[in-house]
Amino acid sequence: MARSENGGRYRMSATPAIVMAEIFAVAAITLMLVSVLHFEGGISLKAANNSVRLFNAHFLFMLFGPIISTGQAIMAFKMVPGTKKARKIVHMLLNLLGIFLGALGLVAIFRFYKESGWTPNVPNVHSLHSWTGLGLIGLYVIQFFLGFTFFLFPGAKKNMRTDMKPWHVFLGLTIFILAIFTSGTGLIQRFRFLQLLRGREAFMLNFIGIDIVLFGISVVLSVILS
Repeated sequence: MARSENGGRYRMSATPAIVMAEIFAVAAITLMLVSVLHFEGGISLKAANNSVRLFNAHFLFMLFGPIISTGQAIMAFKMVPGTKKARKIVHMLLNLLGIFLGALGLVAIFRFYKESGWTPNVPNVHSLHSWTGLGLIGLYVIQFFLGFTFFLFPGAKKNMRTDMKPWHVFLGLTIFILAIFTSGTGLIQRFRFLQLLRGREAFMLNFIGIDIVLFGISVVLSVILS
């Protein structure tokens, strides 16, 4: 951090935060893949004779979608070279991917509850995790359409874009933080379903949660820094 001519300080570069975010993202993805592929037998959007694969698909899609894709979309403005319009398009496509993967995650978990017969006396949407998860996807879709309307649609006026920008940033970060929180409650439910108390997979899930939280902190920090 250097000093400016008027005695103040220059803002720190966002690059270290972005690098740390990518490291934590790779770590979380790697550990989740080991969990669902090595320990729990893979993923599927069809129950067949192993409904656990639906459960695994939900976690993997939600990690890649509302968390990793959204985080990358947030950092795209500082990572992607080229024009501002190009960065906007990458930002939009990453968010669209996040919504798509999030929708697949919802399909997987609803099929899991329907076809597995797990806790038949408990309604599908009963936990804090399910409430925040559905709210997250709903807000994500609203944010996407608002962003497209104000920042990519040719007919939007410049003053409207200027007024909307801080609210768009605020809502985007709020959704991302909500995704991090929801992932934590989801990992708790994964512990519960798999009946994990100790062992390598239990420790692995804890480290996945830590990596996700540190990824979220790094992404938010990259927004604050220049």
